[in-house]
Amino acid sequence: MADKRIKVTLVKSTIGSIPKHRATVEALGLRKLGKTVELPDNDAVRGMVRQVSHLVKVEEV
Repeated sequence: MADKRIKVTLVKSTIGSIPKHRATVEALGLRKLGKTVELPDNDAVRGMVRQVSHLVKVEEV
């Protein structure tokens, strides 16, 4: 059985965001605007994405 994965793209700048959200975006591996990373679809990653949902776009892979 293949692992499910999601693609997360940073679509809004973290300038002006609270420090906790900046740290979450960086922990997801997103450093530049427009950068996309592929992550495992698990509860931990989903929770991080939910916290910064106003800054990122998520796609099922």
